[in-house]
Amino acid sequence: MDQNIEKFDVVIIGASLSGNYLAFLLSNFNLKIAVIEEHQEIGLPFQCAGIISKKLTQLIDLPKDIILNQVKKAKIFSPSGIYIRLSGEEQPYVIDRVALDKLFYQRVKSNNKIQYYLEEKFISFKYITEKHKKSVLIETNKRKLKSKMLVGCDGPLSSVSKLMGIKNKLIYATQIRIKANFDQNEAVMWFDPKWKELFGWIVPEGNKIYRIGLGSSKNVAKNFQIFLKKLDVVFDDKLDQQGGIIPYGYMNKSAFDNILLLGDAAGQVKATTGGGVVMLLTAAKYAAFCIKNCFKNNRFSKRYIEKLYEEPCKATIGKQLKVHFLIRTFFETFTDADYDMLFQIVKANKIEEIVSLYGDMDFPREMVIKLLKNSMFIKFIIRIWRKNPLILIKILKIFI
Repeated sequence: MDQNIEKFDVVIIGASLSGNYLAFLLSNFNLKIAVIEEHQEIGLPFQCAGIISKKLTQLIDLPKDIILNQVKKAKIFSPSGIYIRLSGEEQPYVIDRVALDKLFYQRVKSNNKIQYYLEEKFISFKYITEKHKKSVLIETNKRKLKSKMLVGCDGPLSSVSKLMGIKNKLIYATQIRIKANFDQNEAVMWFDPKWKELFGWIVPEGNKIYRIGLGSSKNVAKNFQIFLKKLDVVFDDKLDQQGGIIPYGYMNKSAFDNILLLGDAAGQVKATTGGGVVMLLTAAKYAAFCIKNCFKNNRFSKRYIEKLYEEPCKATIGKQLKVHFLIRTFFETFTDADYDMLFQIVKANKIEEIVSLYGDMDFPREMVIKLLKNSMFIKFIIRIWRKNPLILIKILKIFI
């Protein structure tokens, strides 16, 4: 074995929130950990609208200064301008996403068992066998590392997942931050068949600063200009601009011999909103439990990692992610007239109250069940199915 190869127990690719939180969860397990991050500064470039469920504070100890604002209500527009207004217990936080990404890095960086390598790019890996035990030999643009476990936390374009034969379907997002005079307590979403995979958004950051963005699979720049025109917002008045890539679908295969995928790399992202913080934090706890037991029992097989990590993820967040994708698949077939009809049905049948009461931006299953008990809503769904019979096949495939 090459004497220049550095030896670790776990190598994490990507110092995003998922990678840093996993390192934090593993910090008390007496494991030697390396975290490889291609960017110079953790948290940059900033690529998130930053609106996250209050469940965040149930999952982690969140400093108050990371919370910039709290949204009290939501306004959802159809393409023609018909809107519904929702309020309820959800009231999500608008957070400083860069600070959140750095939070757990700050908590573990002084741990001498955890080594961060910034401005370093993961290149490849290969399996090696010594004394009948399989390990992973990892190559970056600066060094070689050997470990028992490799964790891909390297985002929607994950190099680790690609090497395992997993490729995410992607949508693209753009966002500006701008001074404006919208409602500071209200998040806004605009739906339109032109950007059918996601929506346009206005997120109130606080201090009269708003994050205005849009996501879709194609023509993002053109669609964003259309959206800004709807809002009477001048692009050149922006404070700054961000762009990002979002995996689209639901949870991928995430367990392999000596390897697991976490966060965007595993497709642990809600198809309805493009967000995934609550999902990845939940998955990271399963990942930490799995890794701890892999070392405790000296078992690193695909089947063992499936049992302790992938299967619990599928049974919890995986089910909810499929519901999110079902909802998005349904909306993708809509015309302008379909959106208008749905919003009119919602307003006329007090469905706003159901959504406000049972709506959950992370776990929508209960709300969907309640909606399916509403006769007018069912009639609308049947109308959409009749017009687009293939949608039923697509939806069935999600759950088979």
